[in-house]
Amino acid sequence: MRILLCNFNSPPSLTPTPPQKPPSFPTGAGVWTKKTLVTALTGALSLSLLVSSPSPSLSRDSQSFQSPRPPQVSTSLPDRCTGEGEQLQEEEEDKVELKPEFVTNEEIVQEAWQIVNDSFLDTVRHRWSPQSWEQKREDILGTSIQTRSKAHELIKRMLASLGDPYTRFLSPPEFSKMARYDITGIGINIREVSDAIGGVKLKVQGLILDGPAHTAGVRQGDEVLAVNGENVMGKSAFEVSSLLQGPNETFVTIKVVRHGNCGPTESLEIQRQLVARTPVFYRLEQVSNGPSSVGYMRLKEFNALARKDLLIAMKRLQDMGASYFILDLRDNLGGLVQAGIEISKLFLNKGETIIYTVGRDPQYRNNVVADTAPLVTLPVVVLVNNRTASASEIVASALHDNCRAVLVGDRTFGKGLIQSVFELRDGSGVVVTVGKYVTPNQMDINGNGIEPDYRNFPAWSDVAQHLSRCNSLRQG
Repeated sequence: MRILLCNFNSPPSLTPTPPQKPPSFPTGAGVWTKKTLVTALTGALSLSLLVSSPSPSLSRDSQSFQSPRPPQVSTSLPDRCTGEGEQLQEEEEDKVELKPEFVTNEEIVQEAWQIVNDSFLDTVRHRWSPQSWEQKREDILGTSIQTRSKAHELIKRMLASLGDPYTRFLSPPEFSKMARYDITGIGINIREVSDAIGGVKLKVQGLILDGPAHTAGVRQGDEVLAVNGENVMGKSAFEVSSLLQGPNETFVTIKVVRHGNCGPTESLEIQRQLVARTPVFYRLEQVSNGPSSVGYMRLKEFNALARKDLLIAMKRLQDMGASYFILDLRDNLGGLVQAGIEISKLFLNKGETIIYTVGRDPQYRNNVVADTAPLVTLPVVVLVNNRTASASEIVASALHDNCRAVLVGDRTFGKGLIQSVFELRDGSGVVVTVGKYVTPNQMDINGNGIEPDYRNFPAWSDVAQHLSRCNSLRQG
């Protein structure tokens, strides 16, 4: 099972010196892994929350994501319906969830090797080749692997030989820790599943045992039809997860079909239990020698509430008379990359590029574009520094390269990598670098960062002239 994320790591400690520059990413491997792949940039955030931040440490719990097989998932699920093609496919997927005792040590090592072989993108040494990796497999599997701990140690050594600090092994406890993250606030993970006629259904993929949804009667495999009476057809898993969010201990009503299209339809009222806190702080400022009112917004991280709360802040500031916005991304190390993409869409015209992704696997070669008209049209100044990283850099470059914002401050951190987390069949996992991000102006973020337009805050007249000149050059 694989969870896609953009550099899921804890942030470096808050020290005055900038952290070291980071590396890059890859894609899928093995038939059973590919069956459960969640694509990052389509909004399929069920068990794949896109996360970003510069440090390779694994200590962060609060900014995690969903695993396809959480340690607290309910096992007392109702029997599946049979006779439907979709249900048979789900049962087929379940068959590959082998228990550890049925997986040999050699098979675990081979599985990890195959994932790297199919997916790894070498952005550090630039010396990886299929031939050298094949030789690595022969060397390792030519020895006897007597214990599971020995297999895990061989995987660690194998991944370390790549020279990429972000490609690493996760022990079963470490992988399980990643499984507990919930952006819905009701204890479920939603994923997008293609149906037989080319449509997309939103299904409950992960379920926290005794969580709010489980207690209310939601079960794994249920299809989500509506949230608070709003039809979710055509929405992404990320959008539906956002609809499910709300203040702690308030209620949300969801309509589900039991196990896809073969069970009864039920409406269930669920009480939210949120752990995410708003990352947005905002205020209206009066300025001299410029627009009378400026809306200042500080975004501390890209969590599940970021887009919703930032949009509320901008609307309130605009109603209060703001004629410019300041978006402060200083010291914002990232978070959910999909949240960064959705926030960028608030400012951009339909069809404008947010970010390009590059990787060995074709699924990581994407042009991510805005798909709606902008909800915000006021001029923007984005504040950045050397601790503006990952998802923050995606937003900063998207607004800058599309002439929607002026960047002020210091060069950004330079973290533009995509990683996938793959679950191995014994409950351990591997994090593998699978791709990288390139700005709309075709600049590689990773290792370079983004150079601001101004080091010091410019006059407001200069901001207006800069954006006008930028748009003229684009149109000319």
